[in-house]
Amino acid sequence: MSDIQRTLVVLKPDTIGRSIVWEIISRFERAWLHVVAMKMVKPTKEFLYHHYENIGKMISRRGQKTFDMTLDMMTKLPVIAMVLEWVESVEFVRKIVWATEPKSAPAGTIRWDYAHMSFSYADGKSIWVPNLVHASWDLEEAKQEIPHWFNDNEIYSYDPLHSLFTR
Repeated sequence: MSDIQRTLVVLKPDTIGRSIVWEIISRFERAWLHVVAMKMVKPTKEFLYHHYENIGKMISRRGQKTFDMTLDMMTKLPVIAMVLEWVESVEFVRKIVWATEPKSAPAGTIRWDYAHMSFSYADGKSIWVPNLVHASWDLEEAKQEIPHWFNDNEIYSYDPLHSLFTR
């Protein structure tokens, strides 16, 4: 039987700057994912270093240049961090968001609908790939990322379907 999982989603500065926050959040909610924590923050480069390198190993995956551009972009505007919960939520959110490169995303995903850029184009222009959302890659990563972004007292547990209709 599948377990209820929690996953981290961060709406990046390009989502904030384009004023499409509620469009993105509504995609998750319409898919039955429940927001159990949410806050707007302006993370420091040190905080993001831990997130992207200590947890996500970005330097080894994409290189120092991409890592530096990501940290620079992620500190330009605030971000909105959320914890979403539902059955197999990590994999489910990844399907809604899709892969990091927007060009590779299939139609109907967040990155297809809102971001159209390839790694090769961005690399050729020495720019950051605007891909709107960070989502935990797998359950192990989610278990490391969530406590990095949220304290236990900032995460709520509730049964959204039944709690409103029972005494």
